[in-house]
Amino acid sequence: MSHQSPQQANSRRRADEASDKQSTPQTCPECESESIAQDGEELLCEDCGLVLEEQAIDHGPEWRAYNPQERDSRSRVGAPMTQTMHDKGLTTTIGWKDKDAYGKSLSARKREQMSRLRTWQRRTRAKGAAERNLQFALSEMDRMASALGVPRSTREVASVIYRRALDEDLIRGRSIEGVVTGCLYAACRQEHIPRSLDEVADVSRVSYKEIGRTYRYVAQELSLEMEPVDPKEYVPRFASELEVPEEVEQKANEIIDISMAQGLLSGKSPTGFAAAALYAAGLLCNRKRTQKEVAEAAQVTTVTIRLRYQEQLEAMGTR
Repeated sequence: MSHQSPQQANSRRRADEASDKQSTPQTCPECESESIAQDGEELLCEDCGLVLEEQAIDHGPEWRAYNPQERDSRSRVGAPMTQTMHDKGLTTTIGWKDKDAYGKSLSARKREQMSRLRTWQRRTRAKGAAERNLQFALSEMDRMASALGVPRSTREVASVIYRRALDEDLIRGRSIEGVVTGCLYAACRQEHIPRSLDEVADVSRVSYKEIGRTYRYVAQELSLEMEPVDPKEYVPRFASELEVPEEVEQKANEIIDISMAQGLLSGKSPTGFAAAALYAAGLLCNRKRTQKEVAEAAQVTTVTIRLRYQEQLEAMGTR
């Protein structure tokens, strides 16, 4: 085995540096600038930004898939992390199908063994009372979010708010269901998902008053920035339930804008305001819906609609 002297090593290193300098462009062919810099895998000009050399790396998989089934079958990773599960989805799950890798049914002895493994796996996923309470809270949140039709992104936000409340010890002395419901309503407010407090209370196991009190407490303690609810967020959903044409929906938005500009929304419920605007728009566009139909779609009383739509028509100058 041959050994190099220090002189030979230094000369070899200088030769390598000289060859690197020869292979690296010293001037930019575009602007003839000598400000050449290495940025990651690219060699570029700092003056004009021309990329002189690049080594593109494909970070995607080395296999190809032509449909979702092939992509799922060839993927080597599991589901992404999620805040909606107490363990963030990092633990394993034993499937409920009693079949082996070849699709054949398991024997009776193996089925018993797999059933015991599933039981112990469920027990070991939550270690301690704190994790069990978090597991119950997030499952309750998922149940209410599914009943309300809340998108997945809003559920993630609600889970993050609940975890923050848990870290700040805001749940002590309050029911888990009440805090969960308040966090879900706060997430709907933040993500501009039109869900009223009455709708949230309908799918919850706690009272309307407790939800409102808990929501205000959590929002204040966590310094959540809550913008006033825009009644126009409710218009598309109510219009869809009433099956009114698009012109009525546009007229309702116009009525809301003019009414809000005159300060008529102050101190009034956004849902009732939106429902009254839809009723007034139906009158103006000759697409009338009864006050009872609109009230049922918006879950408000007919008295609310009767009072609000008269104020809105006066603001429009049609009365």
